[in-house]
Amino acid sequence: MEIHIGDRVADVTLVSKDGNKVQFLIDGEPYDVDIVMAENGSCSILHNGNSYNAELIRSENGKNYTVNMFYRSYNVDIVDTQAKYLRMRKGGEEKQDDKIIAPMPGKVVKIPVKPGDKLSAGDIVIVLEAMKMQSNYKVNSDCTVREVLVNEGDSVNSNQVLLTLSL
Repeated sequence: MEIHIGDRVADVTLVSKDGNKVQFLIDGEPYDVDIVMAENGSCSILHNGNSYNAELIRSENGKNYTVNMFYRSYNVDIVDTQAKYLRMRKGGEEKQDDKIIAPMPGKVVKIPVKPGDKLSAGDIVIVLEAMKMQSNYKVNSDCTVREVLVNEGDSVNSNQVLLTLSL
């Protein structure tokens, strides 16, 4: 997923989590940290023998935070796979394309449609799991499923065509 901190954009991948010990990659560089969350939104982070304290204030939509550390505040936005997909497709407001494409590598969790199904704007056509998060992919205009090119349980690659549609 992408994390936006002010003007900085970081690519963050969770590698593993075991209790408080978390391993992740930030822009391809590995980090091993120990994170303890308190009920009041405060957290204590241990990294390379250094201790950091932060206060996390979550916005109502749950994907934006204000992070307070060392008398400084940072606005942090989390861009999940669905938001990234919509941004790649130049927003859900544009004309529906004739295919649904995987925005990143992942696994097909569910395909609630079959060839010949008539769809309305907003209908879910496929559910993908990437980076331990499931995302629903929807059509943004009325169309018909022409072909389903993957099966539930399949692993897919970035930019792989998953379904084709008749507009």
